This record gives sequence, structure tokens and C-alpha cells, in this order.
Amino acid sequence: MRSVFFLSGVFAIGLTQVSAEPINIGSRLELFVDQHVVGRLTGDVQLYVHRPKPEEVVLVTGEPWEGNTSAYYSIFQDGDRFRMYYRGSDYDQQKKEETHREVTCYAESRDGIHWTRPKLGLFEFNGSKENNIVLDGMGTHCFVAFKDKNPNAPKEARYKGISYGRQGEERGLWVYQSADGLRWSLIRDYPVITEGAFDSQNLAFFDPQIGLYREYHRIFAQGVRAIMTGTSSDFINWTDPVLLEYPGILSEHLYTNAVLPYERAPHILLGFPTRYLPEEGSRVEPVLMASREGKVFHRWPKALIPEDAPEDRDGNRSNYMTWGILELPSKPGELSVYASEAYYEGPDSRLRRFSYRTDGFVSARGGSKGGTLITKAVAFSGKQLELNFASRAGGSIRVALQTERGREIEGYTLEDCQPLTGDSLKQAVVWKGKQGVEASPRSGVKIQFEIKNADLYAFRFRQ
Repeated sequence: MRSVFFLSGVFAIGLTQVSAEPINIGSRLELFVDQHVVGRLTGDVQLYVHRPKPEEVVLVTGEPWEGNTSAYYSIFQDGDRFRMYYRGSDYDQQKKEETHREVTCYAESRDGIHWTRPKLGLFEFNGSKENNIVLDGMGTHCFVAFKDKNPNAPKEARYKGISYGRQGEERGLWVYQSADGLRWSLIRDYPVITEGAFDSQNLAFFDPQIGLYREYHRIFAQGVRAIMTGTSSDFINWTDPVLLEYPGILSEHLYTNAVLPYERAPHILLGFPTRYLPEEGSRVEPVLMASREGKVFHRWPKALIPEDAPEDRDGNRSNYMTWGILELPSKPGELSVYASEAYYEGPDSRLRRFSYRTDGFVSARGGSKGGTLITKAVAFSGKQLELNFASRAGGSIRVALQTERGREIEGYTLEDCQPLTGDSLKQAVVWKGKQGVEASPRSGVKIQFEIKNADLYAFRFRQ
């Protein structure tokens, strides 16, 4: 039996095969960001990468210690507030020089839209401590902070940071700690990672899925700007870094990486690396990539935020996405990401919010003729299949369950399925009035989604 498989952004012809072992998805939320569960596409169905919608400007870097080259934002939720860290810097393009030293700045918000700069009184700038500077001196070029999810982290290191620095002959990534996210100190008096270029947003975080810290940093390799990764049990001693791999896609310059676990499906690592285009005046644009194990990523070629979205993104390094995805209290059913604009243009640069539908990074999109997506064989736990989907005019989704060899399971055919229409983040699938899934998952099943004029974003089995 000949089938059509979607691999690395192109269609290829192959033979239907029975997997030796079904993929155990348990009751996890599954997305189509890396094709991990995608087996076969037929008809008028494709995997479609969505762009986030431009929203309001949330920050203008207009303070004297900030300026037009402020950059490398990291944003995360901490209880009932959101924290933001970024570089404050400015560059005079006529004189070709920096107008003041680089510093690390801090802002916070209750809603993710309106951000304030607290007057912290920690560091002096132009004779005054009335500012939001949290780091001065070494490490301010690309400092990144996060709240440590390691349950064994001591109180004095509840917040951690990582940044490039040089001290004498020593250069590399230095690590920091803080009890309150504002007052920072070095964990060690030497760099803990030394192989790399580092002049970018290098980052680290604790990954509860593997019980280790992960780090991602930049290097020059094979003629391009590339990304390396390593792991650590203590944030100090790291494995030798290895290059990320992107099977089936051409090598490109990648600057920042913005890798993080997707909170709604933390077994999936999402990244928003910045594609650097030196032949186009050093223009940059973010793209999407995803991985299950942290080294091999499926990278999509489509630019997520084009240079005209909505303005001042076509210049040198004027279109970086920040590190962080937020769910805002006033925006249910929506995810917020942020991206910079007007870098170098001046007199200030800006940070703009963009919005995704929840789980809305990549969808299985059915056109007017319709078609199907059939998953690889999966083992699951739970008795309720739920979909995150949206249909267009005259559109619908129907679902069937098949054996590993693609045979219909009685009672769970497309004809038995009540068509799903409308727009829902978690709509239950019903077969002839039955919501429960009675088919045994132990030997694995394939899920057939018939999609017409609709987008399927994610699915999961619930208990």
C-alpha cells in the first residue's frame, strides 16, 4: 500500500509500515509542532505553521540607561506577577559608538501588558540610583534570568541567571543566583561553559522531565552561526556541549534560540530561533522549532514574524522574539509572546506583544476538498478523546480509531462519529452517543482525523 508522508516541509512517497512499538502518549497533550505522532496525510490536508497576531507595544526603552540597542529580553510568570529582564544599551550610528555602558534592567507587570520599572536603588547611573538596574559590570551584555523549578534549589538560589562574560583570560558563560530575583551574585568565580561564541541570548533552565538543567548557547560551526546544548545536575558542572541537529533542512545562520518547555505539554521543547540574513543587511526573523529530547529539532522554514508585522522590523537585528510564553489573566484561550522592533533606529527600541491561540503554533489544516491525517500507532491512557480545533464555514472534523494495521475498529468509524464544528480548546469526540473510548489501547491504535475547512491544533486522551 502506497502512502503520502509529510517530512521536513515536503511531501514524499513511501510505504505504510507498522511500528514495532506504539508511541506511548498516555494522557499528554499532543501537538503537531514536530510531526512526532504524524503518520500519513491524504487529500487536502497539510501541516500549517501559524503566525502570531500583532498586539500592542508594551515597552519603549526610553530611559537614559536604556536606548535603541536594548535587547535580549527574558520574561516569565512568578506567582501573580510577571518578570522581565533585558539589556539597557544605546548606540550612536553617526559616531559608531555606544553612548553609555551596558546594564541589565528589570520590569514587572500584573497583566503582561502594562509594565513598570521599579526604582530599586541598587546601582548608580549618571549620579542617581533611581532606576531599575539589577546588574552592572560583567554579564550585562546578554544576562538571562529564570525561576528555578528544581525542588532542591536552596532559597538563596531560587532564581538563577546565566550570561557571557570575560575576566582577564577567562571567557565564557558565568552563572548567577538570587533569593529575590533582584540582587544577584556569581555562583562561581569562573565561567562554567567555555566552548562557544556566546554573543547572543544564551539561556538555561531546569527541565523536570529529565531532572536536569539544560543550556542552549551560540557558536560558529560549519560556516554558520549555530546553537549548542548541554545538561547539568547542579548548574555548575556541564556536559560537553553538542550541536543541535535539524534533519532534512538546509543549514542557516541562527542567532538567539529561545528554547523552553511548552508548559501545557512540557515533554515538548519549543524554540523560536532567530534566522540571521547577512546578505539582506543583517536582517533577522524568528522561526519555530520543536524537539522531544533537546538535541534533534524539527525546524520550520516559515518566518513567524515577518518584517512588516507591523513596523520597523526590516533593519539590522530588529526582529528578535523574547524568551518566554505567557498566559495572561485577561486573555483566556490565548498565549502571549513578545518581539523587539526598531533596533538601532532610535531614539529608542520597542517591545511588542503578539498573540497565539492556545496551542496554536501548527495545525493540521483541511481545505475545501477535505482530507485526513492518520497518526502513527499510539498507546494512551484515559477514556475521553478531546480536540483543540476551529472550523470555518461549512467545515467539520470527524474522527475514527484504527488498528495498528489500519483496519477500522467497529463503533469508532468516521460514519459513527458525530462531526465536530465550531471552535473549542477541548471538545469531546462522540461516536454514536458514546463519549468513552472502549477500544483497548494496549496494542496501539491509529487515530484518523478527517478534516474539512478546519484546523486541528492538538488532541489528548483524558481519564
